[in-house]
Amino acid sequence: MEKVKSCGVICFTKTKKPSFLLMKRSYRFDLPKGHIEPGETELQCALRELFEETGITRKQVCLELDFRFRTVYYPRYRRFGGEKVEKSLVIFFGWVSEELEIVMTEHSSSEWVEWNPPHYFHNRIIDELLAAIEQKLLIER
Repeated sequence: MEKVKSCGVICFTKTKKPSFLLMKRSYRFDLPKGHIEPGETELQCALRELFEETGITRKQVCLELDFRFRTVYYPRYRRFGGEKVEKSLVIFFGWVSEELEIVMTEHSSSEWVEWNPPHYFHNRIIDELLAAIEQKLLIER
């Protein structure tokens, strides 16, 4: 079975009422993320993909380097003839000063969602990621 890895960053606003950024495809929510390139670290990939898909630069995001969400799942990939692959996904957590304007490149739209847990998007990865962030933020209080 082929193995692929993607990395990304979920951005939260550092405001009185925090919100977080989700990308939208026509039928579902997604995260700014993408495939790691040869020689790239997970963090380099995550920051590159964040910029490519949103326009948010490394200087605009303050990363919480003690947070690293990882999951594995088994989607079918056109690139591999529709066969299932083992896909590992690593998401980092970062803060931005405010709801930044997003430069759309690969998604149909984006949305800054008010942080008001628990959140349920009927997307296992996003729901598990947000639950992990909720635990992190509760511990830090």
